Amino acid sequence: MAEVGKGVNAGKLASNVQKRITRAQEKVLQKLGKADETKDTAFEEEVAKFNKQLADGSKLQKDFKAYLAAVKTMHECSKRLHDCLAEMYDPEWFGKEEVDSIAEDTDLLWQDFHQNLVDNALISMDTYLAQFPDIKARIAKRERKLVDFDSARHHFTSIQKSKKKDEAKIAKAEEDLGRAQKVFEEINYDLQEELPTLWNSRVGLYVNTFQSVAGLEEKFHRDMGKLNLNLSDIMTKLDEQRLAKKGVMTASTGKSEEAANHNLSESGSDAPKSPAKNEAPTVTNGSSDAELPPSVLYKVKAIHDYGATDSDELDLKAGDIVLVLAFANPDEQDDGWLMGVKESHWLQNKNLLAKGVFPENFTQKL
Repeated sequence: MAEVGKGVNAGKLASNVQKRITRAQEKVLQKLGKADETKDTAFEEEVAKFNKQLADGSKLQKDFKAYLAAVKTMHECSKRLHDCLAEMYDPEWFGKEEVDSIAEDTDLLWQDFHQNLVDNALISMDTYLAQFPDIKARIAKRERKLVDFDSARHHFTSIQKSKKKDEAKIAKAEEDLGRAQKVFEEINYDLQEELPTLWNSRVGLYVNTFQSVAGLEEKFHRDMGKLNLNLSDIMTKLDEQRLAKKGVMTASTGKSEEAANHNLSESGSDAPKSPAKNEAPTVTNGSSDAELPPSVLYKVKAIHDYGATDSDELDLKAGDIVLVLAFANPDEQDDGWLMGVKESHWLQNKNLLAKGVFPENFTQKL
């Protein structure tokens, strides 16, 4: 059996070699103008479109894979950046749990973005390009079968024109010509149908790819923007917390120095008179506004913005005038903090209900 198999393989190999020799000879004759060559301009145009379509699709696939690699790199860099923040962030700082949660959500967003790009664009692109190798091979086969058809046609014509008519050879040549023509026309017909359809399919690929990328990018950046905004708010409040603590320390130091200087001045002169029990304290607000309520101690002007971090605090903008009030319970007053109402609220509503505490060092006494 092995010898038969070898014989069959050897025979097929010899047949293939003979076909290549015949095709090569036919090509030479065609180039020399000694044999007719079948031309199909319309089909050649379709082949040119096919080659362009394959080149464009391959470039798009290559560039999209580079884009995916860049997304993966950005994901890794983002994760390292958030890991670094988590390591540096002290547990007692404002928003520690929120910072950790934002890091986890950011990591998941990057993962989903990359996977969705693969599922919605890369897979369909790979499927689209997978059909090209088979069609390319059939185009090459068509070219070979066309040469075989031209060769058989040329051989049949030569035998017919021969001075010595050999009916058996003519019949055999005609049979070979018919067989070569049939094989060529079958593959040619299929390609004539498929190539225009394939050419038109590129529009669907481009639409699907860029719609998917645009939509996924839009959603990714929208969701990522929310996380970044939350992280920015946390950083802002952490900085306000730092400034508030720094302000308390500065105010406490200033109060101590002021008390020491006051004691020194009292030692050399009589202490000022305290107001009578039922007498309202003098309003030293730097103006002659006699309509202020008697509970106002004095006025201050905000010299820095201060964002309230608790419900009992007063939100200030630089330039705001505040009416300073006494604490209902002096024990509740923290060093460096004052109680007050914005003058704008008093002028508009004539009440002191919207009061709150604020850091003294953010203001200047009037």
